[in-house]
Amino acid sequence: MNIKVIYKKNISRVIINEPKTYNSLSFKNLNDLIKVFKKLDSDTSVKVIILEGAGKGFSAGHNLKEVRGLKKKEKYQKLFNLCSKLMLQIVEGKKPVIAKVHGAAYAAGCQLVASCDLAYSTKDALFATPGVNIGLFCSTPMVAVSRKISRKPMMKMLLTGEPIKANYAKEIGLINDCFSKSKLSNEVLKIAQKIASKSNLTIKIGKQTFYKQLEMPLRKAYAYTSKMMTINMMAMDAKEGISAFLEKRKPIWKNK
Repeated sequence: MNIKVIYKKNISRVIINEPKTYNSLSFKNLNDLIKVFKKLDSDTSVKVIILEGAGKGFSAGHNLKEVRGLKKKEKYQKLFNLCSKLMLQIVEGKKPVIAKVHGAAYAAGCQLVASCDLAYSTKDALFATPGVNIGLFCSTPMVAVSRKISRKPMMKMLLTGEPIKANYAKEIGLINDCFSKSKLSNEVLKIAQKIASKSNLTIKIGKQTFYKQLEMPLRKAYAYTSKMMTINMMAMDAKEGISAFLEKRKPIWKNK
């Protein structure tokens, strides 16, 4: 398997470990990532997932040698459907996923970053939707990226294919923050630990609710989130959290 998983307490690191193809999202790697995310999603000991790439960078997107060899329409459709399945698995999964980016995150690699709940990078990281340079518009990557950044910077990335630097990616909301190479791991771990210290039942309800309400008209969104807040309020952890706050003590989560 080209996907490495490292467990440390309740945080799991998922590493795309194929530096020779710049961690390409080949059929094999996509299938393996889907399997890993599904497994971690049902693992009650895992509270947060960190996604990263081995070698020089995060991911250059699809493996173009593989893509060139597909030739048939059905095979292309299968590849893009599989890639979309991975992105949906990350978004619809129960656990928060943090992208930890160094080097380049291009095309479907950039899509992968945008699909994660949070994203942090090194200061020299680059992000691009460069499909236009090879006659292939980044239509599936733009689904994820355009839901994180606004239209004008998105269209510039898509129409020019030019990479953007980490500080600008932060400015437009593609990533949360960028750090020096020496600090990135520690900073990402700090965020992961902070999230892991919360009730994972609450996080699960909240993550699902966040993405669903984004797609709804305002009135429907309020009706839906009121319902979800009520479901959340009935959980033991909400009662414990409120009691702990009022009693000025640390909550003891039961994740129920």
